[in-house]
Amino acid sequence: MLSHGHSDHTTGLDGLIRALGRTSLPVLIHPEFWSRRRITLPGRDPVELATTSRRALEGAGFVVVEDRQPSFLFEGAVLVTGEVDRTTEFERGLATHQAWRQGRWRPDRLILDDQALVLSVKDKGLVVLTGCGHAGVVNTVGYACRLTQPERVYAVIGGFHLSGPHFEPQHPGGLRRPGRHRATGAGARPLHRLAGRPYPGRALPGRLYPDQCRHQLRAVGAL
Repeated sequence: MLSHGHSDHTTGLDGLIRALGRTSLPVLIHPEFWSRRRITLPGRDPVELATTSRRALEGAGFVVVEDRQPSFLFEGAVLVTGEVDRTTEFERGLATHQAWRQGRWRPDRLILDDQALVLSVKDKGLVVLTGCGHAGVVNTVGYACRLTQPERVYAVIGGFHLSGPHFEPQHPGGLRRPGRHRATGAGARPLHRLAGRPYPGRALPGRLYPDQCRHQLRAVGAL
């Protein structure tokens, strides 16, 4: 499963092909995975991102499976979210991101092909593995919970894409130190504070391991 079509998440396929040789291994992706895209930073020339070739991927022997809907891998043991529902008002996507559509560059801040892996660990709870997390980590975890109805979230691992105001617009307002959220669901709250908004309703079940994302919060000046 490829989380989305950005080249920093796909170029490893070359090494995988060399290691495996020709294979009929299915590759599960979102239909917008193939989109031609670029990043437009203020005061700089746009940077176009490399796009994966479907012909090359199929030529290497992979079987491409496109789907927007949730699906399962490994005999139903691992859930692929497919396109994540965008429900939070503060996770607004990548403002500097564009895609080539209908003959010109157009805003593409949502990056709809962003998807995550979800599995349930016995006696622990739900584990959510994101790629970049362009859909928003709160959106992603919330969607995973709606799909699976877990008793608790045990871990959230991967990219939260907290890359600063040029990439992820942030609401004005401070962020208090996450503090200790070891045994409750309050670990979700720092992500809402980053957006300058109070946490809406009860915490997500389990915890979002704020200590593990603290380096990302420091990178955007939140700590």
